[in-house]
Amino acid sequence: MRKLRTVVTIAAAAGLLIGASACSSSGSDPNAKQQLLIWDTGLLGAVNKDGSATSTSFLHQAAKDFQADHKNVTVKIVEQGGDISANAAQFKAASIAGNGPDIHIQYTGGPTLAFSKYFENLDDVIDKSQLSNFAGLNTVRKGFSNDGSLLALPYGAGTYFTVWYNKKLLSGAGVSDPVPSTWEDMIAKGEEYQQKTGKPAFHVANLEGYVGAWVVAALAAGQLGSDAFTDMYTGKTKIDSSAMTKAYQAWQDFNKPTLVNGDAGELSNGDADTGFLKGDAPYYFSGTWGDSTMKEALGDDVGWFFIPMLKGAKHPDVAAGGPQVAVSITKYAKHKDAAKEFLQYLAEPKVQDLYVKLNQKEGSSNKKGDTSVIDNPLLEAQTTALKKATIVFPFDNVMPQSVIDLYYRLDASTFLGTTTPKDAVKQLQAALTAEQG
Repeated sequence: MRKLRTVVTIAAAAGLLIGASACSSSGSDPNAKQQLLIWDTGLLGAVNKDGSATSTSFLHQAAKDFQADHKNVTVKIVEQGGDISANAAQFKAASIAGNGPDIHIQYTGGPTLAFSKYFENLDDVIDKSQLSNFAGLNTVRKGFSNDGSLLALPYGAGTYFTVWYNKKLLSGAGVSDPVPSTWEDMIAKGEEYQQKTGKPAFHVANLEGYVGAWVVAALAAGQLGSDAFTDMYTGKTKIDSSAMTKAYQAWQDFNKPTLVNGDAGELSNGDADTGFLKGDAPYYFSGTWGDSTMKEALGDDVGWFFIPMLKGAKHPDVAAGGPQVAVSITKYAKHKDAAKEFLQYLAEPKVQDLYVKLNQKEGSSNKKGDTSVIDNPLLEAQTTALKKATIVFPFDNVMPQSVIDLYYRLDASTFLGTTTPKDAVKQLQAALTAEQG
């Protein structure tokens, strides 16, 4: 869900890069110099165009603090490009050769489970008393089973799909109550805005199919409930069900010139915020990951709500999303002891609080997280709302990467009308069946 970036390699902290002669395996000498290699795709780290760490880059700050107490360890962070499929292919190739990173940071769910044979079981790495306070462990356990191997440490309470709205634009058009009760009610409010202004009500950027992925997952979950997609993964229910077909049909029907911008199917997600922030339309599909951007740009004029469910949905209070960051240790890690120590450091509540404080886009994955570090009122309101919602781990977090890639393509093509909803769900079911053998 991030725009493509040039691959950049940087060293954490003071920018120290040490040569191969200074590196050694963990070995028996605890004082031996080690270079801990981490591959990240902008999930925990953030860099400027020149490759330097941003002031809010949690991973780089955590690495710097860790190095201060581990003088023999230098943490090298490689920020890969933002293309999810390319990153997965690169990691797989490196893992087959046994020369990938010591620590790999990827998405939770399917993108973690797909590489389970390359990841250490972390059940004995993190203290059980600490693990008991973690939310989202099921999203990174093998087979999504409560007793499956712990393949990663989930980081952050998660991000959730939302619709943002511009209060000033809507009130100016006479739309007095901008928050809808259902999907159909939202469309009606959008049509009211369009009729009064002659402008589209929704700013959509669906070239890659990401917006469709969020909407389809939310609408299907409203019909199926909290286990909607993990049940599809295990075969308890089928992807080519009426619920998924109905969700795809609603998404396809949504693409009307009276509702959305004319270039919705051609606009890249990387350029999505701009149109909404400059006032091209009052409604915009995105997620809680945009809290800081929205608050900074629009202040009190921005509002939000979770993607609303279809009328008559069995679960009208769905919030689709959840933990998306997973931190794993590879089985072939050259510095496994240092990797375990770094992961144990990340698991400390104070370090998780630092993540929340720096980013202001999601709460702590620790149940004992310090909520006082939240200073963004949008995040504070969402944290409260999530306590009452039915949380659903979305399709593109649960499924294997190959199925996710197809899902995005179909979310784009159904929106354009080149694929029917029934054909889309059949293709997805066939792809999962083939992937699982």
